Amino acid sequence: MGDESKGRGNRMATIEDVAKRAGVSISTVSRVFNGTRFVNPTIAERVRAAAQELNYQPSRAARVLRGNRSKILGLLITNIQNPFFTALVRGVEDVAHERGYSVILCNSDEDPHKERQYIEVLCAERVAGAILVPTREHQPAISLFHRHRIPVVAVDRRVKDEEVDAVLVDNIRGAREAVLHLISNGYRRIGIITGPLSTTTGRERLEGYRRALEEAGLPYEARLVRSGPFKESTGQVQTRELLALDKPPEALFLGNNLITMGALDVLQECGLRIPDDIALVSFDDTPWAHLKTVSLTTVAQPVYELGSTAALRLFQHLQISPAGFLTRQEIILAPYLCIRGSSQPRLTDASIVRK
Repeated sequence: MGDESKGRGNRMATIEDVAKRAGVSISTVSRVFNGTRFVNPTIAERVRAAAQELNYQPSRAARVLRGNRSKILGLLITNIQNPFFTALVRGVEDVAHERGYSVILCNSDEDPHKERQYIEVLCAERVAGAILVPTREHQPAISLFHRHRIPVVAVDRRVKDEEVDAVLVDNIRGAREAVLHLISNGYRRIGIITGPLSTTTGRERLEGYRRALEEAGLPYEARLVRSGPFKESTGQVQTRELLALDKPPEALFLGNNLITMGALDVLQECGLRIPDDIALVSFDDTPWAHLKTVSLTTVAQPVYELGSTAALRLFQHLQISPAGFLTRQEIILAPYLCIRGSSQPRLTDASIVRK
């Protein structure tokens, strides 16, 4: 091996190098890696061992051009800095790895133009399939996947496309349960800071809030409703606006973990105690939710299962023949409420005993 490596210098190993090392023909090496014809298992193992010793990487582009399906999946998320996506990506990657596939991770940063650019890249790379967290419900660029016959599954957010499956969390249910929990603990003026109303997650969490108020016979006050990007800055700006109202909210329902982090910064700056001065419930559980001075009540999502279920559905598409067809499917997973200290029952004047 040493002599052959010196002979090659820094040159990458070629199929000819592998054939020479394994003592077989070039066509045999090609058949082993492309799976086009049967190769004796002993010979195939010798070829793979030679390829590993030489660090040979078969040309993915060449295999695709010869008509074989790529072993690469594209995963396009909206905010690579959001801890929510860590478990989602892991769920996708685990399922892909079990089946011999790799994953290309792309970050749209909630920008529809950047999202389109990445969709174009994934199509140019001729990925086998794609999993997408859409920046908005209407994204015409998704038609590029259809044009290239690349199956795609939306995850976390719905997209308006009759050919795209979706794997979602029941946002309405989660938000409704969170707000009803606050109401049952004595809170009546409940503010909400949700995500963009152009996304299904932002709209559905607002709808769950609205339904809870209606169910409890409480009025829906537009002044208590805020929305914006799923980012810390939204939590900061909108929390300040809600606190500046002549009658500020007694509790806040926050649309995701990043909005919650921004809101917590402002509440700390203002010297407000949780839950004595204001109660909180956040959509999204996080590892630090129980580590704060006051642990946070959260709507926990089965995030790993979101990713793994989306990947499993994508592989169902990949397993059918090009002429086959799967009926569009929408899979909805249930969130659950994790009750902690930030939403304890409200202390009324009659129930407060102070020195």
